[in-house]
Amino acid sequence: MLKFSRKVFRSALSVSSVAVVLLAVSSISVATQSASEERQYLSRIRRLTVEGKRAGEGYWSPDGKRLVFQSERDPANPFYQIFVLDFATGDTKRVSPGIGKTTCAFFRPGSDEIMFGSTHLDPKSKQYQDDELAFRASGKQRRYAWDYDAEMDIFAYSEKTGGMKRLTTAKGYDAEGGYSPDGQWIVFSSMRDAYNRTLSAEEQKQLVLDASYFAEVYIMKADGSEQKRLTDWNGYDGGTFFTKDGRIVWRHFDENGLIANVWTMKPDGSDRKQITDFGAMSWAPYEHPSGEYFVFASNKLGFENFEVFMVDKAGAKEPVRITYSDGFDGLPVPSPDGTQMAFTSSRAGGTGAPGQIYLAQWNHEAAMAALKAAPPRKPAGK
Repeated sequence: MLKFSRKVFRSALSVSSVAVVLLAVSSISVATQSASEERQYLSRIRRLTVEGKRAGEGYWSPDGKRLVFQSERDPANPFYQIFVLDFATGDTKRVSPGIGKTTCAFFRPGSDEIMFGSTHLDPKSKQYQDDELAFRASGKQRRYAWDYDAEMDIFAYSEKTGGMKRLTTAKGYDAEGGYSPDGQWIVFSSMRDAYNRTLSAEEQKQLVLDASYFAEVYIMKADGSEQKRLTDWNGYDGGTFFTKDGRIVWRHFDENGLIANVWTMKPDGSDRKQITDFGAMSWAPYEHPSGEYFVFASNKLGFENFEVFMVDKAGAKEPVRITYSDGFDGLPVPSPDGTQMAFTSSRAGGTGAPGQIYLAQWNHEAAMAALKAAPPRKPAGK
C-alpha cells in the first residue's frame, strides 16, 4: 500500500498539487492492477537475452531444450545474426555466416537443420555493414524499421556438418519461414512478384514506398523444390507457420499497411478463414501446442503500444489481452509442452526502446478459462 507522510499532505495546499498527488496514486493503482492482470497468464517473467543492441523472434527446438533467435551483438556487424541458446548449459552460439543480414530462424523437426533468411551472398553485404556502422558512429538517429532486402534468401544450416544449403534463389525478399510438423514442407513469405514481371508505373511507386505490399505466402518442400504461391491479395502476407493439424496461419495486411489480421488456410491455399477482425495491426500469430488457440501481437491499444493477445482457434470470440507493458510486447512463442512462453519485449526501456527476449511460465488453464468467458467476436468498428 502506498503511504504519504503528513508533511507531504501539508505541502499540497493548492488544488493542482492535490491533483498531481491523486494522479500519481491513480497511476500506481492502474500499474498494480495491470501487473496483476498479466500475472494471470505469465509468471516468473525474466529477461533471457542481455547481450547486444536488440534481440527477437525466439523459436523453440522440438524438444524444448534450445531456442534459436536473431540478435544484433557483433561489433563488426550492426545487423541481425542467428544464434542458438542451450538452456541446459546457458551457452549461445552463432549459426549464421556472420555477414549481411539475417532473420526468421526455425528448427526443422526430425533433423539437424536450422532454416533462416540471409543476405550473406550479396556482394554488397560488407559495404552495407560499414555504411550502417558509420551512420551509427556519427551520432545520428533514425526510427527503427525493417528492411525488406531484395537479396534475402532462405537457407538451411546443418548443425552436424556446418554446411549451408540455399533453398530460394528468386530475386526479392524470401524469409519468414516455418517447417511443417513433419519437417517435410516450408511455408514462407516472398516479395518476388515485384521483380519477376514488368511493373506498372503505379506499382513501381509502390515498390519504392513499401516493398512489403508485394509479399505473398508460398510453400515449398524442405529441400527447396516445388515452390508454389498460395495467396494473391494486395497487401503484405507473411509471418507464416504451420499448425499442428496441418493448416497454415499467417497475417494479412490491408493495402494501406495499417490494418492486419490473423488468417488460416489449407496448405493448397484453399479454405481461407479470418481469425481476427480487430481493427488494428494484429500480427505474429503462433499456435499453442494444445491446438486450442493462437497467441499474437496487436497495437489495438495504441499505435506504438503492442501487446500480446490470444484468440480461440476458430476466431469466434474476442481476443483476450495477455501483456500489460508500455512499448512493445510481441512475437509470442509457446514452448513445445505449452508451459512456457518466449516473447520479445521492450519493457526494460519502454516505448521506442530496443527489444530483448523474455521467458515466462504460461498458465494454460487460466488461458482456456478466459477464452471460454470471452464475448463473441464483433466486426471492427462495431
